[in-house]
Amino acid sequence: MAGGVGSRFWPMSRTNKPKQFLDILGTGETLLQATYRRFLKICPKENIVVVTNEAYKSHVEKQLPDISGQQILLESARKNTAPCISYAVNKIGKINQDATIIVTPADHLITREDDFVTAINSCVRKARLKDCLLTIGIKPSRPDTGYGYIQYLDDNVCEFDNKIKPVKTFTEKPNLELAKSFLESGDFLWNAGIFVFSYSSIKKAFKQHLPEVDNIFEDGKDKYFTDQEEDFIKNAYLISPNISIDYGLMEKASNVYVRASVIGWSDLGTWGSMFEQMTKNAEKNSISGKNVMLYNTKNSLVKTPNEKLVVIEGLENYIVVENDGMLLICSMENEQLIKTMVNDIQAQKGEKYI
Repeated sequence: MAGGVGSRFWPMSRTNKPKQFLDILGTGETLLQATYRRFLKICPKENIVVVTNEAYKSHVEKQLPDISGQQILLESARKNTAPCISYAVNKIGKINQDATIIVTPADHLITREDDFVTAINSCVRKARLKDCLLTIGIKPSRPDTGYGYIQYLDDNVCEFDNKIKPVKTFTEKPNLELAKSFLESGDFLWNAGIFVFSYSSIKKAFKQHLPEVDNIFEDGKDKYFTDQEEDFIKNAYLISPNISIDYGLMEKASNVYVRASVIGWSDLGTWGSMFEQMTKNAEKNSISGKNVMLYNTKNSLVKTPNEKLVVIEGLENYIVVENDGMLLICSMENEQLIKTMVNDIQAQKGEKYI
């Protein structure tokens, strides 16, 4: 899934080129390219499908030249993850109804790739043996209010992997007090938004819990892989509800399992989450830019163009990012306001800054 805008990474992530298409960590590859490379360890390249907004087609083609046009599914509107997944599932079903499907965001960081491959392959094996829906859960390291949580039952239900547990409840982003109680209870995991299921299991779940979405995209079964697909999808997204797979389906299904996994995961959802992954100097500052001079500055992220001389004094726990003539200075503790700031910029200053 590569269609998001990533507004919380403004001013680096912009509507015309959001964070999944950026080398935001300075590794030499974009987040989309890293996700693609990771999945080459799990399946052949011809089995990888990218679902993105039609505005980003050229970015995907340029960054993933090894995949065909039929592997790029273009959404005409942003309607959240349920329509996105239903579109992909129905198109995959046109090729192979015995398929096992893995769904992943294109803009997450996973540093322990061998452990990730082990976790995914274990979930694939379980999905092939049982009518179930699986998700990857991350052991929480702090009471974070920016993630969804999965509570599991400590039952051994998988003979080949005791890390796979039945799900008891899903909880959307909690307040701090609730997040602290989740951490203390020990039976909650962060929801990584990575899912594994067979074609037959996910189709059955859609028909039961989101029939209105399933019917819309199933109606296109005779149009997929034809010159009628584009027009069909435009209309499908016009009438489809805006709903997430978590809220519309996973929270309601009774056959959901979670695999607790330690895979070096971050959703890179905010500058703060990226800051955690970056190399820091003795003052715990992370600096990207060749002409940055810091004085009495600690625990801050500074990302500026190489050609610009930047001198900063007296900041602690701050984000300083400049890109394309736009400068953001925001405290780490208030970084959740960036999304609101972007909305205000759009309303007061116009689209060109977004």
